Amino acid sequence: MLSILKRLLVGRPIPSSEEHHQRIRKFVALPVFASDAISSTAYATDEILVVLLAQAGIGAAAFTKLVPIAIVVCVLLAVVVSSYRQTLFAYPSGGGSYIVSRENLGTTPSLVAGASLLVDYILTVAVSVAGGVLAIRSAANLGPGWAVPLCLACIFIMTVANLRGLKESGALFAGPTYFYIIMLVALIGVGLFRVFAQDLGPIPVEKLVSEGRLSEEALDHAKAVGALSLLMLLRAFSSGAVALSGVEAVSNGVPAFQKPESKNASITLMWMAGILGTCFFGISLLAARLKPFRGEDDATGIALMAQHVYGGRGVLFWATQIATFAILILAANTAYADFPRLSSIIARDGFLPRQLANRGDRLVFSNGILFLAAVASILIVVFKGNISALIPLYAVGVFTGFTLSQAGMVRHHLHLKEPRWRISLAVNAVGAVTTGIVALVVVISKFTEGAYLPAFARVPEPSP
Repeated sequence: MLSILKRLLVGRPIPSSEEHHQRIRKFVALPVFASDAISSTAYATDEILVVLLAQAGIGAAAFTKLVPIAIVVCVLLAVVVSSYRQTLFAYPSGGGSYIVSRENLGTTPSLVAGASLLVDYILTVAVSVAGGVLAIRSAANLGPGWAVPLCLACIFIMTVANLRGLKESGALFAGPTYFYIIMLVALIGVGLFRVFAQDLGPIPVEKLVSEGRLSEEALDHAKAVGALSLLMLLRAFSSGAVALSGVEAVSNGVPAFQKPESKNASITLMWMAGILGTCFFGISLLAARLKPFRGEDDATGIALMAQHVYGGRGVLFWATQIATFAILILAANTAYADFPRLSSIIARDGFLPRQLANRGDRLVFSNGILFLAAVASILIVVFKGNISALIPLYAVGVFTGFTLSQAGMVRHHLHLKEPRWRISLAVNAVGAVTTGIVALVVVISKFTEGAYLPAFARVPEPSP
């Protein structure tokens, strides 16, 4: 009976000889490996504004800081992507930060990088699913009691999809990802056109509050006149830096691409960076013009702007919302693609249980997928599906991995001295210093919000 149920859920076994047929094209690889990074555009701008409006209390002045912060984040994105593009060709076997650190910096730095990425992948599943379910609950007026059951249901569906194989799961998640990109680009394009060509003004906060469509908290934020401290500015930047979460995913999954793997992975990485940077900056620029003041329990900034730009809750508004719901839930699929692959590499090195290195019937790392689903589900239950309790932990692991990876690439260039190695060395050195500073900023500015947990996570010991 169990065998029959397994076949119904997972599908027939795939012979190892067919592994090359499970490789994915760039068009499918983009949603598989980039949905996490692209989905961050749904909340990264809001996270900056939460700090500037709710915590710093600087009122309308927050929107004068938004675009400069977005520009700095986009520059940081360019630095990180330039570095990882070199990693794709230097280490085509996958593994990203872990492999680069292991080969160039030694065992302990590689384990720090690997542990940071594995923790971040787990948080990606928990945060993305919690955010998607929160959006769905808000639209459907479902109470907080629905949070945990809906989150667990989403995790179960994604687990089954990935157990069936990477190629099939990629096809499943491609539609919602591209739908979100189209709707977000449409919102930015139409919004900026209406702002600059039709003189569309800011969102009328007082009117919406009087109509009961915004809370009094939003009006309080609009009237605030506080001063911005350096700590709050750094915290706002570190909140916006969550937009880079997931950028490393392509470098971890190079072997999953069709041949030539490194070239196809590089093209996909550049596509992802272009979409992410353009959409994040576009949403931030639009928000700076429309000024979406909101309270903690109000609609998201994207929802408020879509309603204002499209003149109400019509078809385009709902299409934007549905696309946002879908991408937030499906962003977890990036972690499902990379956590099992990275954990299998670390397991083969003897630092995780060897069962994580075994492939299942569908030529995927089934044990890694199941472990990821189990731990993410525990986080959902413990934190009751509350995304606000999970986000402060999010960026520490990412920038730790970025820093170690780029420091490892510096050592790589110094050792091999391949053609044009000085230019590559300069790019990676700048990247290592920059992301290292950002990692410190994230830990210091968000220390009291929970950033100390991943910062002081224990490095795994070798398994017997």
